[in-house]
Amino acid sequence: MSEQIEKQQDVLAKLIERHTKEDGVHDTTIPSLFFIRHSNLIGPTYGVYEPSFCIVVQGTKEVWLGQERFRYSPTDYLVASVNLPVTAQVTEASADLPYLGFKLKFTPEQILEVLSESKVHIEPHKTSKRGMYVSQMEPSLLDAVLRLVRLIDTPEDVSFLSPIFTKEILYRILQGQHGITLEQIAIEGSSAYRIKNAIEHIVNHFDRSVRIEELAHMVNMSVASLHRHFKEVTTMSPIQFQKQLRLQEARRLLLSKSTDATDVAFRVGYESPSQFSREYSRMFGLPPREDVMTLREHNDKTREACPNGYRFTGG
Repeated sequence: MSEQIEKQQDVLAKLIERHTKEDGVHDTTIPSLFFIRHSNLIGPTYGVYEPSFCIVVQGTKEVWLGQERFRYSPTDYLVASVNLPVTAQVTEASADLPYLGFKLKFTPEQILEVLSESKVHIEPHKTSKRGMYVSQMEPSLLDAVLRLVRLIDTPEDVSFLSPIFTKEILYRILQGQHGITLEQIAIEGSSAYRIKNAIEHIVNHFDRSVRIEELAHMVNMSVASLHRHFKEVTTMSPIQFQKQLRLQEARRLLLSKSTDATDVAFRVGYESPSQFSREYSRMFGLPPREDVMTLREHNDKTREACPNGYRFTGG
């Protein structure tokens, strides 16, 4: 880590610590900005990373997308360009040096606005890029992050300046090594843009049967092209993607309510409770009842880390 980035991260850590007295995910006065704090190792937790820019300010974290691992620390940042079901784990944290995270959500419309107003070069690419990546932190990017975070101390400036600083952050990310990933999801007609639409449809209708032919027609792709690009973006097929969403929501329901596993299976779209139990065990390591009992014995850490169901906050 360069001396400049180390100093910037130290300042950012102090700011986040001041606004996160307790462990958990913390909203801020900037609607798209969240801080995360953990004083011990957390995970694995399961959820969906929404389109977002994430920094580990203190500690380390691992995120698994399918079988692909993304590890990042204060020298890096992570970007999720679309909704992606992941497994996440804080791998370095303590009471003396708690894990501190920063997450800024964004939309494709914001990316397109930056592309339209800047001189960032747009190249048409037929091959979709992975929807998640880790890149090396740059001082200019951290500088924009610090200015955004400092706005929390001057709430009268938030409404005017936070969109400006957010736009600068997105501009810096687009200038980075993997900026093309964000470009693709914002440009209508690109393969990644179509996959983004397919993902949004599955996320919004995860409890319904997915007919691949209908999904391909909906996003104006052939079935073969849909499968190829979907796997390139998400590391998994549409059916595998949907299965992860269903099982994550099932786990949330079982944790948050005294609900029968069979009832939950039907609610998330399974027609066979036995198939649900098999796939649940395969994903979480235990059958539904045993898994929930184990989690509750550990103070519902998963629910704390995932307060909004299967759309939990990354960072």
